[in-house]
Amino acid sequence: MGAARPRPTLRTHLTNGERTPPACFGERLARRILPRIEPIRGAREPRALPSRIYEMACKHDDREPALQNRRADVITHSLAGIGGGLKFRPKMGGEPCAGRRLSLMKAKLLCVALIALFRVLSVQAAVMPPKEPALDRFLRYVKIDTQSKEDQPTVPSTRKQWDLANLLAAELKTLGAEHVRASEFGIVYAMVPGNLPAGSKVPVIGFISHMDTSPEVSGENVHPIIHTNYQGGDIVLPQDPTQVIADARNPLLKTLIGDDIITADGTTLLGSDDKAGCAAIMTLVDLLGQNPQIRHGAIAVAFTPDEEVGGGIEKFDIKGFGAQFAYTVDGEALGEISEETWSARTATVNFQGKNTHPGTAKGLMINSIPAAADFIARFPGDLRPETTEGRIGFLHPYTGTLEVEESRLKILLRDFDARGLDTKEALLREMVKETERRFAGVKISLTVKENYKNMKEVLKDYPQLTEYAMEAARRAGLTPRIKPIRGGTDGARLTFAGLPCPDLFTGGQNFHGKLEFNSRRGLEKTTETLVHLVQVFVEKTK
Repeated sequence: MGAARPRPTLRTHLTNGERTPPACFGERLARRILPRIEPIRGAREPRALPSRIYEMACKHDDREPALQNRRADVITHSLAGIGGGLKFRPKMGGEPCAGRRLSLMKAKLLCVALIALFRVLSVQAAVMPPKEPALDRFLRYVKIDTQSKEDQPTVPSTRKQWDLANLLAAELKTLGAEHVRASEFGIVYAMVPGNLPAGSKVPVIGFISHMDTSPEVSGENVHPIIHTNYQGGDIVLPQDPTQVIADARNPLLKTLIGDDIITADGTTLLGSDDKAGCAAIMTLVDLLGQNPQIRHGAIAVAFTPDEEVGGGIEKFDIKGFGAQFAYTVDGEALGEISEETWSARTATVNFQGKNTHPGTAKGLMINSIPAAADFIARFPGDLRPETTEGRIGFLHPYTGTLEVEESRLKILLRDFDARGLDTKEALLREMVKETERRFAGVKISLTVKENYKNMKEVLKDYPQLTEYAMEAARRAGLTPRIKPIRGGTDGARLTFAGLPCPDLFTGGQNFHGKLEFNSRRGLEKTTETLVHLVQVFVEKTK
């Protein structure tokens, strides 16, 4: 037998100049396209569909205009049999046409749009997955103890943070990132080269996450647990049944039905803050390397130590980082985008007494502990973290030491407004005076240090950063919302140092505690949003 006769294609006939090839070609193509738009057709008003598809055609299909016209002719003949029953009201020149069966010209336009939509969907379907999913990366990273420590003279404050820093640097090199380096302060920097034409005006954007975990709860020997296909109810952590993620206290759980939820085992924190951000950024780098068809500018990435104790970001090399704008990936619930943080200060109160042997202490001992207790008792009950929410600030005595000779107390001052901080600082100074009057022998000193300011003061001048992030979240299928952070990020300091830096979600909840959790969807949607965000910058840059 002779060689099999090759199956003719639509392109063969069109490039040979044949205006009307056999109807089967248009029928085949139309049958491939129409099922793709059926979900859109069912979800939208008919008059909205054609204009949306036409816009997509104008935007995405500017190639081979001659072939487009011929192909539109072919599909026009076939639509009568397959989709001819559809009635559309496409908008032409801003005015809706009368509802009737598609004229030949309108059918051509619609068919060109359908072809464009089919191409876009085909490209999306062809996106290659990362070498390692975000969830798998996350599970590896949380097992590395990176707990930071207060009041240390070095950055990073703990040597163990280098374990994750060195790992991330090595993985970035493997993924093809350039200029990878770990600074003497444990900050990892890298650049993902863009794939746009020379002379592109797309700015270099950055993504930043911190590697350390809170000093408040152990991050050693973390054993992540995956609760597959969560179906509601409380989640009891297996190694300590007293640790329960109660659905009544965690309303977000109701949105996670069917998802895989990740927790620790009840003996440690999980470390989602902020290894979820680390995993998402690394998976972004991985995905872009696997998919050169995704258009993006140069992307700077960085991983920082000591965010939880407020020290590492002081050593950040903004110039060497190379980004014009950046985002910290360090937030909570999916869709939450933050352009506002606390303005923050930390107060330290020292109570100086005098110790001696208690057997002969009469008239000699000056015990600082009762004075410290008196001072603590003066904190207003309605200005504590546990009694405030929303935009109401607080005073939070969070650590200290008690000894006869000297006692010390550290206090967080938080407010969204600098004037609110001034009021709280004035209240502390008045409390010191009142305690000194009662305990005349105890010398009390108060020092206040500024930590960071509300980044809204700067980011109000860069609204596009929030707008682009919200658009990226929508493309990832999320409902974006702006939410002020009742906390701080490295981005707050970077913003005031000249690198505007809003904060993006990670899907995590209950940070700094044993009830911390995230989910498979949280990690995947965070990564997906980052992929969309780099593309939004390309589309929006003129």
